[in-house]
Amino acid sequence: MKTRTIKTLAFVLVILIGIQSAVSAQPKEKKSKGKKNQKEEVIQLFNGKDLKNWSFFLKDAAVDPATVFTVKDGVINITGQPFGYMRTNETYSDYKLHVEWRWPSEATNSGVFVHGQQPDAIWLKCVECQLKEGSAGDFVCMSGADMDERKDKTKGSVPKMAASSEKPVGEWNIMEVTCKGNTVEVYVNGVLQNKGTNVNLTSGSVCLQSEGKTIEFKNVFLTKLK
Repeated sequence: MKTRTIKTLAFVLVILIGIQSAVSAQPKEKKSKGKKNQKEEVIQLFNGKDLKNWSFFLKDAAVDPATVFTVKDGVINITGQPFGYMRTNETYSDYKLHVEWRWPSEATNSGVFVHGQQPDAIWLKCVECQLKEGSAGDFVCMSGADMDERKDKTKGSVPKMAASSEKPVGEWNIMEVTCKGNTVEVYVNGVLQNKGTNVNLTSGSVCLQSEGKTIEFKNVFLTKLK
């Protein structure tokens, strides 16, 4: 009797352990599935090799864009002359844009445009995130773009909020621009430099400007916001 009782108890114990293991496994499966569903969508705007998914606009139409916008060793080089920009063929909304830039020899002027509108024009309708020396993080509302922070309607610019956070010539900087609904925030090297609210543009192309002298860009991508 004792032997049979022990066997019965052992059998019941095995069943209980199996049930407990099955129950414990269920939350893990749900958690894993949840993480998979929450995976962020990253879009590489620059593939590190060429500029096949970009269009170009220059003030002087006689100049070949291939002489102004070039790629070498995973880096975009823009000569700065003539004025113009390279523009993504696709339009985007609700995203976080990551751009790295540096001045290889001399800090001058350039910009990152968000919500770029058509048709192309030397000062197209968009919100410019300024890269001008000492002013990286200023907003420039161009050709009809607007936001609540632009108090003086005779001027297009909205000054940055903090002291310059730019790095010296030759060093790489990081600009992160979050466009969500009708707001735009810009960080320069981790410092919040500006925030625009009630922006009258919520989607458009991303552009990198040619304005002044040589500037380089790399690691240009955006992350879609849920």
